[in-house]
Amino acid sequence: MAGTQKQLVIATNGAGLYEFTDQVARWIAGTSVETGLLTAFVRHTSCSLIIQENADPDVRRDLEAFFHKLVPPADDPSMDYLVHRFEGADDMPAHIKSALTLVSISIPVVGGRLGLGTWQGIYLFEHRSLPHRREVLLHLA
Repeated sequence: MAGTQKQLVIATNGAGLYEFTDQVARWIAGTSVETGLLTAFVRHTSCSLIIQENADPDVRRDLEAFFHKLVPPADDPSMDYLVHRFEGADDMPAHIKSALTLVSISIPVVGGRLGLGTWQGIYLFEHRSLPHRREVLLHLA
């Protein structure tokens, strides 16, 4: 089997975590794949993909706060060593956050459904301050 593919476009309205588990689950349900592996790949260098808890919103807030503290904007005095600031104070920090996380994730498909745990969700982790339209490629084989 060669697999099947789909592109999702996820609109963001600034930095944060955007869950898209339901979109992926609906797409998989519409395929004939019962057992396989889903690969999700984000086509950008200033956002990332993560699997994270989707029950308590405090988890998302704490992750966002942690990454902001770990990699503050380029106009923070602790980041004065940064050279790349072409698109603003969040530009290079977004690339650093993306490098620390993942741009591709794999999830088993079992019985025609995502093999995620009870509280796991798939998120696009937007690292930029302004709204963006992010492309996520899905490949199911």
